[in-house]
Amino acid sequence: MSDTETTERVATTDKAAPYHGSFIWYELMTSDEDAAIAFYTKVVGWTASDADQPDMRYTILSAGGRGVGGIMQLTDEMSEGGARPGWLGYIGAADTDAKAKEIEAAGGRVLMEPGDIPNVGRFAMVADPGGAAFYLLTPLSQGEEPKPLDPETPGKFSWHELYSSLGDKAAFDFYADQFGWETVTEMDMGPMGIYRIFGQDGVQLGGMMNKPENIPVSTWGFYTNVDGIDAAVERVTANGGQVPMGPHEVPGGSWIVQCVDPQGANFALLSQTR
Repeated sequence: MSDTETTERVATTDKAAPYHGSFIWYELMTSDEDAAIAFYTKVVGWTASDADQPDMRYTILSAGGRGVGGIMQLTDEMSEGGARPGWLGYIGAADTDAKAKEIEAAGGRVLMEPGDIPNVGRFAMVADPGGAAFYLLTPLSQGEEPKPLDPETPGKFSWHELYSSLGDKAAFDFYADQFGWETVTEMDMGPMGIYRIFGQDGVQLGGMMNKPENIPVSTWGFYTNVDGIDAAVERVTANGGQVPMGPHEVPGGSWIVQCVDPQGANFALLSQTR
């Protein structure tokens, strides 16, 4: 198949896949799976269930009666290779193998070659040109998409924030080329630079900004809905977590807080009320 035919095939498939370019799953890799499950079910209110995957333990986190993410234990091999507790997001791809090649050709890296997740789909771990890691996922099910959760559902991942060594513009250009994301608006944050709010098909997904000095590497951060930010902060600290930043109000009237779980993974919470 020629390069032109491949490009046309992928472009056609992309348009036909409603999940392409959307964050469709979130995963915590942690040094203590049981402790992490206990922490997040108390703090966020997720329900936890075993995924019944062969040869590994994987815990599904659900909100509003639907799975939204998962937790898995870091293996000794992962830890020896430098992996640390943290959250990663999965972006839907119509063709994981083709998209991984496109990302590499655009200056990104393939951190884990495409492979199959039994009964789930085909995935790969990649990094953008600034080094921020994420997964690609082509789900097995190609049927009708379920009705989206209400945007304010407690436990729903509702905002995605990229801190990039590339700066907001170069980082955005990469994701716009790969997934068709759009700039919704730009906010001038003074010495911190521009905060670029991005979206897809008119729906806001998150923001991108230049990586602050206190963040060692480019990374994605994810905000999860809670009902009342002050009560959530109390649950974080009462269960061994830390709150290095916030709570503070953001444009639009929502409240956010930046947190660290007991195993050292960063996460963030968002609420419409204080």
